[in-house]
Amino acid sequence: MILPVIMAGGSGSRLWPLSRQQFPKQFLTLLDNHSMLQTTANRLDGIIHSAPLVICNEEHRFSVAEQFRLGNIDNSGIILEPEGRNTAPAIALAAMYAVRNGQDPLLLVLAADHVIKNETAFCEAVTKAVTLAEHNQLVTFGIVPTAPETGYGYIQRGELLADELGFEVSQFVEKPNLATAKDYIATGHYYWNSGMFLFKASVYLQELKLYSPDIFAACEAAMVNTTHDVDFIRVDEVAFITSPEDSIDYAVMEKTKHAVVVPMDCGWSDVGSWSALWEIEDKDPHGNVFKGDVIGIDTNNSYVNATEKLVATIGLDDVVIVETKDAILVSKQADVQQVKHIVEQLKTHERSEWQHHREVYRPWGKYDSIDHGGRFQVKRITVKPGAKLSVQMHYHRAEHWIVVSGTAKVTNGDQDILLTENQSTYIPVGVIHALENPGKVPLELIEVQSGSYLSEDDIVRFEDRYGRVATKGVSNA
Repeated sequence: MILPVIMAGGSGSRLWPLSRQQFPKQFLTLLDNHSMLQTTANRLDGIIHSAPLVICNEEHRFSVAEQFRLGNIDNSGIILEPEGRNTAPAIALAAMYAVRNGQDPLLLVLAADHVIKNETAFCEAVTKAVTLAEHNQLVTFGIVPTAPETGYGYIQRGELLADELGFEVSQFVEKPNLATAKDYIATGHYYWNSGMFLFKASVYLQELKLYSPDIFAACEAAMVNTTHDVDFIRVDEVAFITSPEDSIDYAVMEKTKHAVVVPMDCGWSDVGSWSALWEIEDKDPHGNVFKGDVIGIDTNNSYVNATEKLVATIGLDDVVIVETKDAILVSKQADVQQVKHIVEQLKTHERSEWQHHREVYRPWGKYDSIDHGGRFQVKRITVKPGAKLSVQMHYHRAEHWIVVSGTAKVTNGDQDILLTENQSTYIPVGVIHALENPGKVPLELIEVQSGSYLSEDDIVRFEDRYGRVATKGVSNA
């Protein structure tokens, strides 16, 4: 049986400002009505498989769980990495988890943020690779190149295998310059390195232990004392962070004698930039891709994504414009890779726009910071039906809550009250309070904070009637 392993990590920098550290591109809805993570899981419908196992960062856990819930997609668990250590350790955790009960499934390793337009061709290549993986080969999928791309690594194929299902791997090569990439394409013996794999869990672990024993040992120790919280699987943080940081290519695939490559011609892209997204999108007669409320006059070969406001362009050619609630990117197509330098400057100046959106998702719903000043902040809060925020208190700020729609069950000091549309309550500094949506529809309210210190670390949580444990300095509001 195939056990898909979906790698859902990411820094969120390459598609800024739409992607952020806390909301990287796998959570974005870019091409259709589903996020890239949901699309990755849904394309598995063409093969026989178990519910996918997901690997993500601790800080993305609720976003991943919510994406699966909204998409009505089952999973076999969500493994949480305490810190990113690249793909070799992450896959090792998945493999060790997969064999824990004496099973030995075929692991289909996929990135959560790749585009595949021809899903039939994808499924056919995976099906072809199953026989090879069942015979203890480590299969990598090589994308049939359509251009001399300098942004991808390449795989050089060797001899055709006896069963003609694939090729031996001659070598993995780094991202080439343009002249070298043209030479690769001309030979017909090179594929783009997709970062997708199929192999037995036990075979991967065997080769990892042989060629990268430090990674194997650290991951083995990390899996000794795992804890489970609903779908979340937490590993031993102290043990895991001792693992070297290495990719599966460097740690295993470039060293093993069992690497084979199966060609895949499926309209693949890793969507590594806004210009890459423009290339794969359907365009209007002027070569433009317009998303959202856009008016373009004498505009050609451009990508414009408007999420909140009307964006109007005049006399532009080969540009990228991306508008969000709190940031706008304007770039030449050829220079769009430099967006990473914008993100670096935001970090250096300790601005929040690199890290999260104005609208932030939480397990109970979301909030949108719609205005702020020296001693005030205004948020629009949405609480899902049946959801609760923790019992908490603030030392430096008071809060006014005004219900816009739905019903709020509010704990305000010693009082428990119900508020409906157009009703409000005032929570003074230092008063213990909580918020719950007891209804069947989303609760919308406006929160006005006022005080001398409004940062999210001014919070103390208390254990409440629902068994939630007190914590300090970490906000969920």
